[in-house]
Amino acid sequence: MFEKRPLNPTRQAVLENGIEEGYAALLQRVISQAKSKTCNIYTLVIDGTHGADFQALLKHLIPYAADHGFRFAAVDTYSYLKSGTELRDQFRQNITDNRAFGYVAEQKVDEYFRSGAQRRYAEYAAKLKEETSEQSLLVIFGPGALWLADGCCDASLFLDVSREYQEIAYKGSLLNFGFSWNIDAVEKYKIAYFVEWPLMEGYRKERMESFDWYVDMNDPSHPVLLTVSDLLAVIRDIARFPLRVKPFLMPGVWGGQYLKKITDLPADMINCAWNFEPIAPENSVLVSNGEQVVEIPFLLVMAFSHLDMIGARNVKLFGDYFPVRFDFLDTMDGDNLSCQVHPKQSYIRENFNEFMEQQESYYIMEKQGDAKVYLGLTETCTEESFREAVEQSQETGEPIRFTEYVQEWTSEKGDLYLIPTGTVHCSGKNNFVLEISATTWWFTFKIYDYVRKDLDGKLRPINIDFAFDNIDFSRKTGWVQENLIPHPKLLKQQGRNEEYMLGERDDLLFYVNRIHLTDRWEDETDDEFVLLNLVEGERVRIISLDDEDVYVEFGYAESYIIPASFGAFAIVNLRSKPCKLIKSGVSKKWNVSLVDADA
Repeated sequence: MFEKRPLNPTRQAVLENGIEEGYAALLQRVISQAKSKTCNIYTLVIDGTHGADFQALLKHLIPYAADHGFRFAAVDTYSYLKSGTELRDQFRQNITDNRAFGYVAEQKVDEYFRSGAQRRYAEYAAKLKEETSEQSLLVIFGPGALWLADGCCDASLFLDVSREYQEIAYKGSLLNFGFSWNIDAVEKYKIAYFVEWPLMEGYRKERMESFDWYVDMNDPSHPVLLTVSDLLAVIRDIARFPLRVKPFLMPGVWGGQYLKKITDLPADMINCAWNFEPIAPENSVLVSNGEQVVEIPFLLVMAFSHLDMIGARNVKLFGDYFPVRFDFLDTMDGDNLSCQVHPKQSYIRENFNEFMEQQESYYIMEKQGDAKVYLGLTETCTEESFREAVEQSQETGEPIRFTEYVQEWTSEKGDLYLIPTGTVHCSGKNNFVLEISATTWWFTFKIYDYVRKDLDGKLRPINIDFAFDNIDFSRKTGWVQENLIPHPKLLKQQGRNEEYMLGERDDLLFYVNRIHLTDRWEDETDDEFVLLNLVEGERVRIISLDDEDVYVEFGYAESYIIPASFGAFAIVNLRSKPCKLIKSGVSKKWNVSLVDADA
């Protein structure tokens, strides 16, 4: 059975305080430390990610503090923010008028706050200390609380939630941080992607080591607490062993039913279009220490252990950014994806301030019926005729025969389609696709979407101008067949086991190999991370060759990251049926550093 909550155990980390669960443990920690202080006012910062349930903690903290003899006073960061109107105006160049795309912000967290916010808070705190003689607890809570207090506090907590948690909340009533209104969930995601996450996740990374405690609030009724020093010890431990992120499964307008079946999703879920595993910024990691489990954003793992995770060469190329993603696209009993194209590096940097271009590939894990993949342009397609057709469809609401312009290919299980930027493409219905791609995922310029509405009932955003700025009209049938639909090439054998090169190009930062596993395959990271997904077969085990007591097991359609620091390992087939695994990482041919300013 597909494991939707994979646990990554700590193996060598020695934790000073361990992982604690529940409000009782959290409150006891805070108040016992407060009572040990001799000052009359104990200042507690409760900072955290937007969407974390600060009120749930305060509801428990206020009576607990009173029961232990503390007078309670509170300051919320929201009172010091600029107005929603001011924030919209301030970030207007980042938000833009486009429904889906903005410009990635580079400002700092202080841009959310009114001028003089820190001074006004300091004046309030000083006045409170002058006027208060009884034992008191002053709490500053909300995103940016440590910044507002200018680091001046007796203790500090950081309440964190995953992006998955936030995105579910954004589909409900949660507004973007500091904003007084949003148009819809698409705008919320856009503002989060281009403004909120760059600023607030950057703040979290920069300030994390300044906090005393880290609190996982993904279940507001049951917080999980550990000291930041223990958090860092946990991260440094798990980053040296095979790691699986928590899958992020979502429905979509074209979604199918296969993922629902193999992952045992609820029957009343309309479909499942995507599984991110991993798309590094979107996923979190579940870490177990004994019986306790804490959920940590994968971004924090990369922030503090990127050298162990991806290796020295890749750090020089990508910094602390995990550069390759695996995700599933399920159109089995679903529908076609939109006809689309992705922007080139110079375009994505100049127009959106995005770090990395969106290179992709499709590996066909399963198919049914006469399934198709659409890749490249027909030999008769011209820029003028294609653009005229899609613009007319957009204006009139009438569908077009897009296969007059986009080349159709019959998909087969085990096929790989390479999709460098500028290549028109989409998966047709009745495919189960493993995407092996550069990590960037949002920059899909839809050219044509069959005049259909999204799950929210609104027409999906079409980006004809952006798309035609990037389409490479030389990529037509013959060129695509020769250059983007490769044939497997045997690389090496070990007994009855083989490794094939499926795809690699100079303009793709990743490679795609396939291991045909009968019994046992031995390999080595060579200080480069390796991504593995079991695309055929039942169950395999990854074993460290340095210590065969160190291993993980996983099943069909599950993915593991083998960190660069893991070294030599073996993959063992645990069942009688032969297996196939997709293996990927950064191509040895790729030498373009994206952390260079001129990249």
